[in-house]
Amino acid sequence: MIFLIDRCLVLLKQMPKAFLFAAVLSTHPAMALDANSDSAKEPSIEVAKEIPKESMFQAGKSYFARVSDRLADSVTGKSDELINRAMEVIGVRYRWDAELPQSGLDGSSFVSYVFKDKLGFLLPRKSTQMSRVGKPINRDELQPGDLVFFNTMRLTFSHVGIYVGDNKFIHSPSKGTSVRVDDLGSLYWDKRFDGARRLDGSDNLGDAERQELLNEVNKLKRKSRSL
Repeated sequence: MIFLIDRCLVLLKQMPKAFLFAAVLSTHPAMALDANSDSAKEPSIEVAKEIPKESMFQAGKSYFARVSDRLADSVTGKSDELINRAMEVIGVRYRWDAELPQSGLDGSSFVSYVFKDKLGFLLPRKSTQMSRVGKPINRDELQPGDLVFFNTMRLTFSHVGIYVGDNKFIHSPSKGTSVRVDDLGSLYWDKRFDGARRLDGSDNLGDAERQELLNEVNKLKRKSRSL
């Protein structure tokens, strides 16, 4: 058993995608079903001894590749639902370090709330961390549901919003404002545009950031079981 646990830890470190996919909440039925399937269960010690290490590694890569495809398809296929949910939050006041519309939302918590509420995806809490999730895309490649980043505090990726199409994005700008739609081509946002990311199941988060995300997932799972 100790051997298996050590081996699993090594595999997880070699496959950074695994941690992001573990962050898909149990409230997403399709993903939850896959995560709880027999293929995801821990094999017995006897079976593990008979399987070559390379085969176990390749099987793990194949499994997470399938999850990656489903993650990308979910974001793309449900972009309309995602945008509609974001639009429903328009008018909610900005409030720093708040996580629910009832109390207010800051820039990154607005994005986190929409993705978690509509798609069941748990994103990192900070916009700088979000900027390392998914793949970078060019401005002319933007599609609804992509994340757009801005330098608003003389810090790269210090603000984030969700692209909604027609060169516009929705976000929670700053203190004294509320969730609204703005134009990427406006003078203020155009000069502060810092890049965009598409959620495709990949990431380059640091180990500490990934572990923080996993801890949040486990906390939410424990909470749901207690209900």
